[in-house]
Amino acid sequence: MEKKKVLVVFYSRSGITKKVIEHLSQQLQCDVEELIDSKERSGFWGYMKSGRDAVKMNLAEIKPIKFNPQNYDLVIIGTPIWASNMASAVRTYITQNNGKLKNVALVATMGGGGFERLVERTAELCGKPLSSSCGLDRKDIKTDKWKEKLSDFIHKI
Repeated sequence: MEKKKVLVVFYSRSGITKKVIEHLSQQLQCDVEELIDSKERSGFWGYMKSGRDAVKMNLAEIKPIKFNPQNYDLVIIGTPIWASNMASAVRTYITQNNGKLKNVALVATMGGGGFERLVERTAELCGKPLSSSCGLDRKDIKTDKWKEKLSDFIHKI
């Protein structure tokens, strides 16, 4: 059986999503695309702006991407959950590349809830059901349970 060509695309404001995605990409040995938002989002005010932009479903200005998602069998989207929504940079990526995404899976990190709602909204934005999804909350990250959940996710894709 031929190995799937996988691309992992992610945005991380605080570094938590990046930590998870780095582990995932090492396990999958795949290409990784980090989305860079042009807006300053660090610190308390960056956190507040991020939440507001997520609620309003605003798009972000992101730096040009390196990888064409059309060249991959599966694109895994990594995003923090902000107010039950994806990060603005991720919304921009999906919007700009919608017709190029053959199969999409989702990995989301969260401090609270909103995962089920995010899965629905991501599928809606992509115009197709997600092939798989994985939600990791603060407790998972603190206890390293996220590695076990991520391993289960990898086996599903």
